[in-house]
Amino acid sequence: MVGSFDPFCPCLYLDGDYVPSAGGERIPVLNPSTLETVGHRTRSTAQEIDQSVAAARRAQKEWAGLDAKSRARHLHQLADRIEKTPFHDVAKLITLEMGKPYPEAEGELANCGPIFRYFAELARHDEGHVAGSTHPHTLEYMRQYPYGVSVHIVPFNFPIILMVWTVAASLAAGNAVLIKPAEATTLSTLKFMKYFSLLPKGLVACLPGDGRVGQQLIEHGGTDVVAFTGGVETGRRVAMSCAAHMKPCVIEAGGSDPLIVSKNCDLDVAVPAAVTAAFHLSGQICVSTERFYVEDAVHDEFVRRFVAATQKLRIGDGLGKNEIGPLVSEAARTRVMELVQQAVTEGATLACGGKIPENCGKGWFYEPTLLTGVTPDMSILKEESFGPVASIIRVQDFEEALCLANDSDFGLGACVFTANLEEAMTAADRLEAGMVWINNPMPDNDALPFGGWKNSGLGRSLGKFGLDSFRQTKMVFMDYKPDVQDWWYPYADDWFYGAKGRQQN
Repeated sequence: MVGSFDPFCPCLYLDGDYVPSAGGERIPVLNPSTLETVGHRTRSTAQEIDQSVAAARRAQKEWAGLDAKSRARHLHQLADRIEKTPFHDVAKLITLEMGKPYPEAEGELANCGPIFRYFAELARHDEGHVAGSTHPHTLEYMRQYPYGVSVHIVPFNFPIILMVWTVAASLAAGNAVLIKPAEATTLSTLKFMKYFSLLPKGLVACLPGDGRVGQQLIEHGGTDVVAFTGGVETGRRVAMSCAAHMKPCVIEAGGSDPLIVSKNCDLDVAVPAAVTAAFHLSGQICVSTERFYVEDAVHDEFVRRFVAATQKLRIGDGLGKNEIGPLVSEAARTRVMELVQQAVTEGATLACGGKIPENCGKGWFYEPTLLTGVTPDMSILKEESFGPVASIIRVQDFEEALCLANDSDFGLGACVFTANLEEAMTAADRLEAGMVWINNPMPDNDALPFGGWKNSGLGRSLGKFGLDSFRQTKMVFMDYKPDVQDWWYPYADDWFYGAKGRQQN
């Protein structure tokens, strides 16, 4: 039975239980709404990392030896535990650590069980492919196998669900997993580990720490594949480190998503969708909309309604009845404020927001902010703000909107609002992004790939693509009626210049 978890006693999760940290560090975890200390975290030591890797490798051999049906049974039992055991304690800890409104934290956890079920069954569906033969009396096929031990470096904004996306796929494929939680959400990630105690000991480990711990896990000789979700620059460094060690990786590196508002859209739908796309989780979502391209014919009315709807949003502690919680850290808020100020300096206009709200205490709050008069050359369109800021760009027509939406180094997601079928289909085809949403922003589907183009990432999560990210292939060529082939050495004389060989020039 897994032991109890105490947020004020720094630990890691190893061999199916919570283990006190040997490192001795006690780093305070602050509630971003109140700045009160809600626990302590630590940094895993090199020895603890070695111990976790060794345990994972031992457990993985037995886990990979199970048939797919047996692995699926274990994963369904894990899903049962998640769905039948109250997870309010984990949800509250997410809110306390990073400020997410509590209903959203509960919703995140409620979606975890189905993902384990999906990958459990997907891994049973196939683990290879039989190809048409290229030689007589042969069987030519491909099998898929686990890599061994996977490393999962997860973000703070969806600390559980984004972890589960890749962990479930990796486990279903037959790997062991090592999880490096985000520093800001270390406690809730560790708390969630209690559900994994049903699995064989050592198969899952959680190793708290900073980027140095992540780097050690990537470079460790006992790890085999890496999944990372985070910023572009860090993602690039992770990818380079993986390449240096010849390790495959899945990189989801964020973006600055565009949203096109066509003159043919229904503003009664487009406006509340835009508010959600821009300000959900205070804009701290990789697929948040940051760039709004609005056709001139509806620009002014859209802005008027957008401002009015934004000003109705409630700002405050995630445990209260509020849509807008704090940013995750003071540094995150400072960066957003600097980007907004720079945009204003470059000529943008504040339509609303743009300041620290009054009467919200000393937490890291920032008002939902709308910038109008934004032009394509402004700095704010070239960076991921990862905060509650919407930049509105007036365009003359739908074609200009498409061209400007694609004029970015990012390519994670893109939204379009239109009632015109031709525009919808054209946008779905031409937008340079890994995901396109039409008239409904940001939903995902366990069965469809999640990931970006351009600088927004490498590889995919979810769907069969997500499962295959954690499986390697082996081609098998079997001649079941063996005989000496005429192309084997030594060549017959007529192979040099005869009818079966090369012709003499």
